[in-house]
Amino acid sequence: MTNRLADAISPYLRSHAGNPVDWYPWSEEAFAAARERDVPVLVSIGYSTCHWCHVMARESFSDPGLAAFLNERFVAIKVDREEHPEVDSAYLAAAGAFTQNLGWPLNVFVTPSGQAFHAGTYSPPVPVDGHPSFSQVLAAVDDAWTTRRAEVERSAAGLAEMLAEGQQRLRSRGAVALEAGEAGPVSPSQLAAVVAELGQYEDAEHGGFGGAPKFPVAPVLRFLLEVGAAPGADGAPGADGAPGADGAAAALATRTLRAMARSPLRDPVEGGFFRYATKRDWSEPHYERMLYDNALLLDALTAAWAADPADPSADWARDAALGVAGFLTDVMQLPSGGFASAQDSESTVDGRRVEGGYYALDAADRARQTPPALDEKVLTGWNGLAIGALAQAALVFDRPELALAADHAADHLLTAHVVSAPGEWPRLLRASIDGHASAAVATLEDYGMLAEGLLRLAAATGSARYATAGRMLVDAVLTSDPTGPVFAVPGGGDPVLGAQGLASELDPSEGAYPSGNSAAASAALLLHALTAEPRYRAAALRAVAPLAADAVAQPIAFGATLELLTRLSRPAEQLVLVTPAPADPLDRAPAGAGSSELEARVRTWRGGVVARATEEQARLLAAAGFELFADRATRGGVPTAYLCRDFVCRLPVTDAAGLVRA
Repeated sequence: MTNRLADAISPYLRSHAGNPVDWYPWSEEAFAAARERDVPVLVSIGYSTCHWCHVMARESFSDPGLAAFLNERFVAIKVDREEHPEVDSAYLAAAGAFTQNLGWPLNVFVTPSGQAFHAGTYSPPVPVDGHPSFSQVLAAVDDAWTTRRAEVERSAAGLAEMLAEGQQRLRSRGAVALEAGEAGPVSPSQLAAVVAELGQYEDAEHGGFGGAPKFPVAPVLRFLLEVGAAPGADGAPGADGAPGADGAAAALATRTLRAMARSPLRDPVEGGFFRYATKRDWSEPHYERMLYDNALLLDALTAAWAADPADPSADWARDAALGVAGFLTDVMQLPSGGFASAQDSESTVDGRRVEGGYYALDAADRARQTPPALDEKVLTGWNGLAIGALAQAALVFDRPELALAADHAADHLLTAHVVSAPGEWPRLLRASIDGHASAAVATLEDYGMLAEGLLRLAAATGSARYATAGRMLVDAVLTSDPTGPVFAVPGGGDPVLGAQGLASELDPSEGAYPSGNSAAASAALLLHALTAEPRYRAAALRAVAPLAADAVAQPIAFGATLELLTRLSRPAEQLVLVTPAPADPLDRAPAGAGSSELEARVRTWRGGVVARATEEQARLLAAAGFELFADRATRGGVPTAYLCRDFVCRLPVTDAAGLVRA
C-alpha cells in the first residue's frame, strides 16, 4: 500500500499516514482511481486540532479489519478543511441533506464523479444508543451502491442539481435586487431590530448567545461594537424616523466579552481563548485554540476598551486584549514570522494523553510539561486577520512591539506566499509549513483577509509598501463583469471541484469568521477610505447588498456582512495623525508613538478609519495614490491631526481640545 500522506503539508493528513487505510490526498488522481475501479469515494474531512477527528482515527481508521473493507470497497480521501476550505464548504452543503448535526469529522460518500449520496459525522466503533458503528455505515453504503446503484446515482445527481440551482438563485436574486435598486445599506430601523433580536438571544445569566454548546461568534460582536461606534449611536432617531441603534448594541457586546474574558473559555495563564464551551456557563471548553478566534476577539476587546478608555471599569477589556495579543505573539507566532493556524486540545501530561489537562496547570507546573502541539500550517487568510488585529491593538494601546510582530508576519507572507509573474496579477498561496507550499489554491478569504490586514498595518505604521501590497491584492480579485461575482480568485477556485461542477464561489456563510465575500468587500471599503477611489466602495456595496435581507433575518450567521452594511450606511470618516520624523532613522515604532494627549485621543477615536504617518511617510503614501495622505503635514513641527468626512477635512489641530471641538 502506497503511503501518500507521509509528505503532506497538513499535519492532520500526516497524523493519518500510519493508518492501514489506503488514503489519498484531495486530488483528481483519487477520483480517477474510483472511476477505474467503479467504486464510491469516502471523502473524510477534519482538521488537526479536532478532538473527535483524532478519536475516530484511533477507533476506526486504525482498525485493520475496517481498513481492509474500506480499501476493498471504496477509494478513501483525507481532507484538511483548513487547507481546502472550498472542498469543506461544498461537501458541508451536500451533507446538510443527510444530517442536521453538521461538524467534524465529516464523512461524505460520493460517486466517482464527486456527487454526494450519503454523509455523517463521527461514528463510534461499536453501535451506541441507536447510533450505528462506522463498520455498519460502510456496509450499508456498500450495499446501496451494489444493489441500488441506479437509485443512488439518481439521488446524487438530483442533490447536485439542487445545490447548483441554489447558487444560481442567489446570483440572480442579487443581480435583480441591485438592478432594481432594492438592495443597499441597512436603515436605522433595521439595525435597531437586529440589535433587539440579538438581545433576545442573550443568555442573561451567563452571557453570550443561546445555550450549550456556546461559541464566541466574534463577527457578531464586532458588528455590535460597530453599531455602537456609528454616528447616531446615542439613540437619536434615524433618517426614517425610527429609533437609532443606540448604546444597547455596544452594551450587549461588552457584556458578552466580559463574561467570556472572566470565564473558563479563556486561559488565564497564556491569555488565549478556547474554541467553544460545552456548557452554558462557558465551562468545560473544547480546548483547541484557533488563530482566527483569537485574532477576531482581540479586535473586539480592543474596540470595547477604546469605547471609554478613561473608565477604570473597562480595564478588564484592555487586560484581556493584551493577554490575547501576548498569546498570539508568544505562543502562536513561528520563527518565520507567520502564525500557526491552531493549538491542539490534547497534550501529554505526566505520561498520559488528555484533553485540556495542560490548561488545568498553573504556569510553574506547565513549565515541566510538553505544551500541546501547534498546527504550524501558515494559512494566508487567518494570518491576515492576526496582522490586522495586532496592528489595531498596537495603535490603540500604544504598544509598538505588537506592530513589529505584525510587520514580521506581513513580511513573511509577502515573501513566501505571494507568487508574481510578469504581466499577471499576483497569485497567493493558501498554506505552507516549514517553507514548503501546499498545492491547495488560495481562496477569496485569503486575498481579502491578507489585503485588509496589510492595509490596517499600513494605517497604523504609515508604510506605503504594505498599503500598496494590500491594494494590489484587492485589485487582483476585483472583477469587471457587471453580471458575475464582484470578487473572484485569479485563475479560479479548486480545480477538482470545478471539474465536477461543485464549485461554490457564492457561499455567503460566515460562521466563526468572515466569508471570502465579506473579507474582500471589507478590504475594498477600507481601501476606498485610504484612496478616495469610488470604485472600491461601489464594489463593497455590490458584494454585500444582495445579502442584506438574509443578514437582517439571520444576524447570528451574518455578523461580518452586517458590520459591513453598517459601515456602508454612513459617510466615510477618517482621522489622520501626522508627526515629525523620528530622531532615530532606525526606529520602527509606529509613527507618532508617544504619550501626548492629542495622540491618546487619536488612538482611541472610533468614528471611522484612523491612520498615522510621519511627514515623509505621508508624502510617499500620497505619491502612491493614497489620497487621504495628500497635503498632510505638521503644523509648527508638532503632531497634527486632520479629521475628515468623505475626504473633506477640517482645519488641522495640534491639541486634544481642538480635536474634541472638531
